[in-house]
Amino acid sequence: MTLAPSVLQRVREGIEAGRSELVRWSVREAFEQFDRLRVGQRDRRVSGRIRQQVLKGLSHSLFRVRVEQAEKIPRMPCIVTANHLSHIDPFILLAELPASPFFYIMGDARTLYNHWWKRWILNGAGGLIPLNRWWKEEVAVMEAAQTQPNSELSALATAIEKFVPSGGDFKTTRQLDKAVQAIFDRGDGLMLFPEGRLGGKEGQLHLPLKRGTVLYALRSGVPIVPVSIVGTQDLHWRKTITLRFGKPLHFTATARPSKPEIDEALAQLTDALTALLPPTYEEPKGAKLFRHTLNHLFW
Repeated sequence: MTLAPSVLQRVREGIEAGRSELVRWSVREAFEQFDRLRVGQRDRRVSGRIRQQVLKGLSHSLFRVRVEQAEKIPRMPCIVTANHLSHIDPFILLAELPASPFFYIMGDARTLYNHWWKRWILNGAGGLIPLNRWWKEEVAVMEAAQTQPNSELSALATAIEKFVPSGGDFKTTRQLDKAVQAIFDRGDGLMLFPEGRLGGKEGQLHLPLKRGTVLYALRSGVPIVPVSIVGTQDLHWRKTITLRFGKPLHFTATARPSKPEIDEALAQLTDALTALLPPTYEEPKGAKLFRHTLNHLFW
């Protein structure tokens, strides 16, 4: 990755979010809610109906949202998986998914909590499993700092290691597993983006997909519902955004999935998502009102 000024600025913003006590508090509060779920208490969240209507009102006021193969929209506990082009993707999806079961989002904590308005919505609405992890830009900076040492890169790399959790430790993994199981035990659903990062181009997946999605499905026995998102990489007012739902993928539940089982499930998911994406894509021509504002707002 080229360490352009925009990449370094992104890293600085990530470090700032990692140092933010408000972001850290939001992460702690989210997992404390799952602890309450596991012992039979209610978590603090708005009703699925209110969340759906608020998000639908917001998304439809900004964009033209088109849903294809709506008859395949899931109405049972499942894992909804989609390609990922923009941080607005989960909000667009939640606006079109049914209010019940209640779908939880698994997403990057610093991206979802980095602005006050996001914290206000997500802390109030609930339904988030926050992920702590290094961004690809941060990994690139740390690698560059080792091979091309200079004062700025070294300082950034030191700050990343000090203030940004990598998310790869056993404790974090167990924490996520328990949160997911609490969701399924309650009869709710989960939304995941198996690319593990924002895709680089409309109509193309960033491969290989992460194994976590199929692991959760294989261990729990809930189906995976693939959905493609088209049009969110470059946002502007009244742009058409398309959601295309696919057939559920069903797997036999197994407590300890084998590598061949994981690989086969991952291949099925990759094929299903690829088939839902458009073979070609062209950005609409004409005026693109509020383009800079909307892209920056959902970054």
